[in-house]
Amino acid sequence: MSKHISDEALEELATRVGTAVQRQHHRLATAESCTGGWISKALTDVPGSSSWFECGLAAYSYEAKQALLGVQQATLEEHGAVSRETAIEMVSGALVHSGASLAVAVTGIAGPGGGTEDKPVGTVWIAWKRRGGYPTAVVFHFDGDREQVRRQTVEAALHGLLELAT
Repeated sequence: MSKHISDEALEELATRVGTAVQRQHHRLATAESCTGGWISKALTDVPGSSSWFECGLAAYSYEAKQALLGVQQATLEEHGAVSRETAIEMVSGALVHSGASLAVAVTGIAGPGGGTEDKPVGTVWIAWKRRGGYPTAVVFHFDGDREQVRRQTVEAALHGLLELAT
């Protein structure tokens, strides 16, 4: 992923995702923490996205992840918000709580603070899932400032959605 991907390149990638999602007659949902709705914005900037974009949830706090996405308190306590387990519960919850057939979830540490030795700034988990399928979750270690980490997260999430939708 490029920490300097342009807005135009993100727009083109989001358009490709929308075309693939619509071609396969899917509807899409997002569950976002560290990106705060940026993935949803990128997707809904695509003209005609109302025909394939179902919903986007920005769930930053533990309480929101639990209430809106069904993330278990035990998962958050044992693994933390930035973990494979939480990302998988977020993406699964996005599908359970929507009419979407595809979903992506992101949770990470964009910085500048909040990092630890085990989970430094730039650590991001992204999970993708198709309704009725098994989730895929990948950890990324992005470089750069807060903006760059978030931008790379959006790019990676969109690339994964493109792969899932085709």
